[in-house]
Formats: sequence, structure tokens, C-alpha cells
Amino acid sequence: MDYMRIFSVFVVTLWIIRVDARVFGGRGIEKFVTFGQNYVVKWGQSHFSTLHSGEEVDLYIDQSSGGGFESKDSYGSGLFEMRIKVPGGNTGGIVTAFYLTSKGGGHDEIDFEFLGNNNGKPVTLQTNLFLNGEGNREERFLLWFNPTKHYHTYGLLWNPYQIVFYVDNIPIRVYKNENGVSYPSRPMQVEASLWNGDDWATDGGRTKVNWSYSPFIAHFRDFALSGCNIDGRSNNVGACESSNYWWNVGKYQRLSGNEQKLYEHVRSKYMNYDYCTDRSKYQTPPRECY
Repeated sequence: MDYMRIFSVFVVTLWIIRVDARVFGGRGIEKFVTFGQNYVVKWGQSHFSTLHSGEEVDLYIDQSSGGGFESKDSYGSGLFEMRIKVPGGNTGGIVTAFYLTSKGGGHDEIDFEFLGNNNGKPVTLQTNLFLNGEGNREERFLLWFNPTKHYHTYGLLWNPYQIVFYVDNIPIRVYKNENGVSYPSRPMQVEASLWNGDDWATDGGRTKVNWSYSPFIAHFRDFALSGCNIDGRSNNVGACESSNYWWNVGKYQRLSGNEQKLYEHVRSKYMNYDYCTDRSKYQTPPRECY
């Protein structure tokens, strides 16, 4: 038995209690929201189903198609969360994604991508940022739980000061808007999708999807949105920088001391790739890496 791993998971669990108190402190209780109130199917209509009166939706992928959905509105800041259970079994090559993205050229995007695997190997969680059309900012994690077994909450905080990637309210990645770095400047929609990424997703594209195991199914819940709706305004997200929005106030401008400790612990234990240290990609690390 891997006692060190059990101890590490125990430490993470203790910290969740502290982080929950901060992340949800000061926030009102969000009312129950069905899928159709905030989202619409974007593609793969035949590979989408609604369950429990809109409380849950499933996306399916087989050899003919995958599927995806998007928010009805665009946003200029906010904290965007969803509960997700990703496909299990032999899912090599299959990608489950939850992300923010702008439209048009030179787009901005903030990504969670779950990269499937085979033969009992763990699913990788990849995070990425596209800023003014430029990506290649991947960080990858092997999580402290199996994301195919139960629902877990994945969150993206985007405000004028920082972008934070949360897993069950635990910060696993932070991108600060400082020192002249590139930063999202376009309204973004919230999207989720299930698709074939076997040209790159598993073993660098060497593992292809085994369609005999299809359909693969991803499950989604919790469709409330906490964001600054920018529809009907100019495309300048500066309209959403006001401190009148709770996700822009002081305690969301930086990690708390407790969050910082947990952030460092998770990254030291569970992160297995960081573009900032990949010298085959960047001989000189990008500005945000310093």
C-alpha cells in the first residue's frame, strides 16, 4: 500500500475544508439552474441527452461524432464552475473539455482538458491558455482521485488580476496579470465538449481511439453561471472590471496564505508537466514563467 500517497490525499482533504471556507465566503447561495436556462447545444445534437429535467446532461462520442455545448451569453470576468464525471474504461485518444473561449481570430481561451487513457492508466488533466491566438502554455496533472468514478467540481476564475484553475475549490494553477504578460481581452463563452483528439492526446498521438469500446460518455451537472454578462456592450472586457462584482474584490485578487500552501503542495505532488520548464519548447521561458 502506498502510505505516502494516502497521507498526501489526507493532507489535501484537510486543506479543502479551509479553502471551501474562503472560496464560498461572502457568496450568495446560487439558485438551482437547469441546463437550458444558461446553455445550448453547439454541435452533435444527436450525441447529447438531458436527464433529470435538465439537472444533468450527457455528451456521447462514437465513430460518427462527438458533441459540445456553450453558454448563451458571453462574459468579461467571473468564476465559472461545473461538476463533471469524465468517461471511464479504455478511453485513449478521447478528450473531455471544459473551457472559456472567445470568437474570431486571435482568440483567447482558458482550458481544462481531460486526456483519456487505456489499460487502467490514469486520466491526465491538462490545463492550457490561448492568448491572442497563441497557446503552448500546457500544464498537466495526475489528480489525487479518479475523475471517472465520481463528479468533481472544476472552476475557472477570471478577473482583471489573475486566472485561477480550481479542482474541488483547490487552486492548481495561477496565471497573474502582471509584468506586461499577455492576458485575455475578449468576451468569452463557457463551453464543454467531448471529441476525438487521438492525433495528440494520449502518448503523444501514438495511442488511437479503440471504437469498439464506444460510445464514451461524459456527464455534466451544475449549470449556474457567476459572470459579468457582456452581451449588448462593446467587446471591451474592461466593462467587467468593477469591484461591484464579488469575484473582482480583494480576496480574489491573490491566493490566501492557506490557498498558497495547498497550491504549492498540489503542484509538487501531482503536476507532471510544466511548459515553463520545457527547454525543448522554450529555450528562454515566456515572461509569465518568472
